[in-house]
Amino acid sequence: MTNIQQMAMKAKAVSPILAEASSEQKNRALEAMMTGLKDQEKRILEANREDIALAKTSGLNEAMIDRLSLQNRMDGILTDIEQVKQLPDPIGEVFEQQTLPNQLQVVKCRTPIGVLGVIYESRPNVTIDVSALTIKSGNCAILRGGSETLHTNLVLVDCLQKAFVSAGLPSEAIQLLASANRAHVQEMLRQHAYIDLIIPRGSANLQEFCRENSTIPVIFGGIGICHLFVDASADFEKALMVIDNAKTQRPTVCNALDTLLVHGEIAPFFIPKVVDALGKKEVRFRMDEKASKICSGCPLAGEKDWDTEWLSLVLGIKVVENLRDAIDHIRAHSTGHSDGILTENKANAELFVKAIDSAAVYVNASTRFTDGGQMGLGAEVANSTQKLHARGPMGLKELTSYKWVIRGNYHVRN
Repeated sequence: MTNIQQMAMKAKAVSPILAEASSEQKNRALEAMMTGLKDQEKRILEANREDIALAKTSGLNEAMIDRLSLQNRMDGILTDIEQVKQLPDPIGEVFEQQTLPNQLQVVKCRTPIGVLGVIYESRPNVTIDVSALTIKSGNCAILRGGSETLHTNLVLVDCLQKAFVSAGLPSEAIQLLASANRAHVQEMLRQHAYIDLIIPRGSANLQEFCRENSTIPVIFGGIGICHLFVDASADFEKALMVIDNAKTQRPTVCNALDTLLVHGEIAPFFIPKVVDALGKKEVRFRMDEKASKICSGCPLAGEKDWDTEWLSLVLGIKVVENLRDAIDHIRAHSTGHSDGILTENKANAELFVKAIDSAAVYVNASTRFTDGGQMGLGAEVANSTQKLHARGPMGLKELTSYKWVIRGNYHVRN
């Protein structure tokens, strides 16, 4: 029996304990997590600095190093745990009920999924977010972070497991697959007897690998080629503020803006405003021919640029003739993550919302809000761009399934 199979079997064995844990016990575990992380912050940040140094030596780009860093982010991580703690426990929640003519009482109630396999790259804060949501939703998880986060994740999971034990929960509720070997990931994807759901967070290559090799259901998402369309009716100053935020507030994440579509009627005076404002923040541009003629000197977009998730201070700009042209471009190039319109025209806003089938569709807001913490979920395990079971930021309720509970008075079927 392999180590990975042993981990999966242990998680499956203790999953009933998590499923039966009370809200109070799970909240005690979250409180113990916060205490443990505070007490071990120095040790955590030292391990994180070691990972960052190794990442720089191995030539990781700045976007990946930014995702890897926990420096000056621990307070935010602790806040996310506190928010999860304050949220209602979803387990046992009744969300549909009826009494049939024969007086059988039929309800649907939320239940844990069971054992999650979460595979992710670069961002060790995911270790904390996933663990908090997993415990609160009564699940267990096997985590496999990237090799570039190994030292940080080893320390984090050690802190978490000690916190669970102090709250009377098994340490096996969260386990770390501390291996960079892709063959071990492939073996994890075959543990369908013990793992109930695979959630990959990372590159298109990672998600495709999981899609092709898993015998376990897989949730896909997290790859964001995000668009904003500036309608002719938009409030230009406010639109500029939103574009700036969507592109520059944190450019290395999946909900950052990648392509700006500008109505042709306003393009001659609005695009120079964008280039001037964002250029001061070191944004570089890729433009279609019409936009490039307006701002000479900006490079033309290449054939694949409209299908690129930049994860950096690069922004594609394209002039479109009208709303329908913008919709057609988004349908052709969006990954279904986060797309929006900036407009004062209510009819155009409603048409955009109906026409764009992304997990998050925005009207007059930055795409940076596609985040569990920002959308009231406390944190998120992943951002699903598929349509089955869960879509968009996956919080507590998205980590549950449901069961039918039928109550009768010794009923028999005729």
